[in-house]
Amino acid sequence: MAGIDRRAKDVMTDRTENAVSVEQRLRESEARLRLLTEASSDVLYRMSPDWGEMKELDGGGFLPSTSSSKPNRSWLLSYIPETDQAAVTAAIDDAIRLKTTFDLEHRVVRSDGTVGWTQSRAVPLLSAAGEIIEWFGAASDISARRDAEAALQESEAKLRKLNATLERQVNERTAERDRMWDTSPDLLVAVDFNGMFRRVNPAWTTVLGYEPDELIGHHVNEFVVPNDHDKTVDAYETAAAGNQLRIENRYRHKDGSNRTISWVAAPAGDITYATGRDVTAEREMEARLHDEQDFARLALSAVGGVGVWTYDVATDLFFCDAAVSALYALDPERGAAGLPREEFLANVHPQDRISLQKTMSGGLQRSGDLELEYRLVHPDGSIRWVLSRGHTYFDENGKPVRRTGVGVDMTGQRQIEDQLRQAQKMEAVGQLTGGLAHDFNNLLTGMMGNLELLQLRLERGKLDDAERFINAAQGAGRRAASLTQRLLAFSRRQTLDPKPTDVNRLIAGMEDLLRRTVGSTANIEVVGAAGLWPAMIDATQLESAILNLCINARDAMPEGGRITIDTANTSLDDRAALERDLPPGQYLSVCVTDTGTGMSPATIERAFEPFYTTKPIGQGTGLGLSMIYGFARQSGGQVRISSELGQGTTICIYLPRYAGDALPSDQEEAIATAALASGETILVVDDEATIRHLIDEVLDEQGYTV
Repeated sequence: MAGIDRRAKDVMTDRTENAVSVEQRLRESEARLRLLTEASSDVLYRMSPDWGEMKELDGGGFLPSTSSSKPNRSWLLSYIPETDQAAVTAAIDDAIRLKTTFDLEHRVVRSDGTVGWTQSRAVPLLSAAGEIIEWFGAASDISARRDAEAALQESEAKLRKLNATLERQVNERTAERDRMWDTSPDLLVAVDFNGMFRRVNPAWTTVLGYEPDELIGHHVNEFVVPNDHDKTVDAYETAAAGNQLRIENRYRHKDGSNRTISWVAAPAGDITYATGRDVTAEREMEARLHDEQDFARLALSAVGGVGVWTYDVATDLFFCDAAVSALYALDPERGAAGLPREEFLANVHPQDRISLQKTMSGGLQRSGDLELEYRLVHPDGSIRWVLSRGHTYFDENGKPVRRTGVGVDMTGQRQIEDQLRQAQKMEAVGQLTGGLAHDFNNLLTGMMGNLELLQLRLERGKLDDAERFINAAQGAGRRAASLTQRLLAFSRRQTLDPKPTDVNRLIAGMEDLLRRTVGSTANIEVVGAAGLWPAMIDATQLESAILNLCINARDAMPEGGRITIDTANTSLDDRAALERDLPPGQYLSVCVTDTGTGMSPATIERAFEPFYTTKPIGQGTGLGLSMIYGFARQSGGQVRISSELGQGTTICIYLPRYAGDALPSDQEEAIATAALASGETILVVDDEATIRHLIDEVLDEQGYTV
């Protein structure tokens, strides 16, 4: 028994010692686990079998910790965002059902309230019967990794999008390049540095007649005109050195003709890419133009006083030949090399400079044609008249490029015109003489008769009707003086002295002269438009033109008739201006209409020719209408004739509107009583005794010593 008790005691002692040892080891293990947990950044947790409550959570600073004494039953709502609650719950249900490891990456609400990512893994502790006792789990903070993955995914998405965009753009550019290559009307070619064709576009077939397989693999000079071989080889050597180049050479067309091609080429690696344009037509046109210019120079050299000039818009330089240089008093060498515009036009008469500048500017902006006559003042003081005619050439965008024209020395013609104008004036004066002599005879008869009657009455001492005879004599004298003044004004006219003019007032002032000139067989009616625009003209030239038209109208009415002079404002649109050979704009018209015999179409066609007349020899010079036409054109206007045989004639002068005001007309001073003398002495000198005695008497009446 004693032995059994001893053994039993030993066994109990061993068990006690073993239990103590196990408990000690368990405490040591828990201590090590606690230390490991504290040292770890991971979250450790324990969950009930159904995950209904969190028994313990060591958040590791990532999540709020929960002690075992206060289990958390709302952990799902506390730690899991609403967006991930369904996924977490589903994963838990699967793990419980399968009694397997719970493993899921999901978002959690961190200690600072922000949302992060965690990888949570929990294993079940099973009883001997295989039932879940509890769950032990750990969760790692993978927010940084998930952020990096998201950034990587975003970057990869952007890269994929960029690659797709680049690929699409490359494909589009390639397709565009291929379309340009296939559809370009210019020659496109790839040539190696040995001068061998590598690729050509379809334009080669259109321009030169060769199919691509007839060119590729062949040397360029097989198709180049032999005389251009050397410069073609030099061009490829230039490209091989890495330089861009421009070259023109001639290729043989498949039909045997030659075509001139202008090339622009650039190297890329060991290939030269070039674009060529067929400029054969341009070069042929240039050659013809040079031939025509040479011919024109030869022709002009045979005509004195005519030369050629060209104005280049881009450089603002004038180029001229020797004839124009002589006409403008310029150095011929400088004229050929190019002169600045101001220097070329330096000798233009000051009075003509503004009109010339306006005409030049208008031709560059609105019209391609220029025609103007103006004066040049030579260094020796002499005046030369020049007629400048030119045409402006525009580029494809409508911008002026150059103006080319001729300069014609009109000085001799101007002198002849002055002589012809004087002859015309003398002819008009001759026609005036008969009517004026009759009028003056009537006026003198009236004056002398009344004076003689007055003398008889004075001798008889009858003074009753003296004032009546005196007034009648004075009235006749005033009418004679008025007629004399009109005749003097007509005889004093000069050439080309344009001033702003009231045309209605001018016509009204010459009515008496017109009526006496045409005589009593023709009735003159003047219809002046209200508000008529002024014109910048030589008033005496217009007076002469109107007088001439009235004389012609009278001669066209041998049985008498009516002459109507009417004025009007006229705005010409493009169509109306074209019909009258005028630029569009505002004009005033002066029309003279008669009821005479009219004119045939053949006569109208030649009416403005100098020396052409339908009057008998000795009754007309044929200069009247030609001078009127010259005056109108020189004033920037035009003359038009409307007539039918037996239906009368209307001749209209169109003159450009002047934008300013007309100058006031010379008004006759009112007769005023002379001032009484204060002891002054006046010497009177006159070659007519009656006038001298008359002045003596008048001055003596005023108290002057004569």
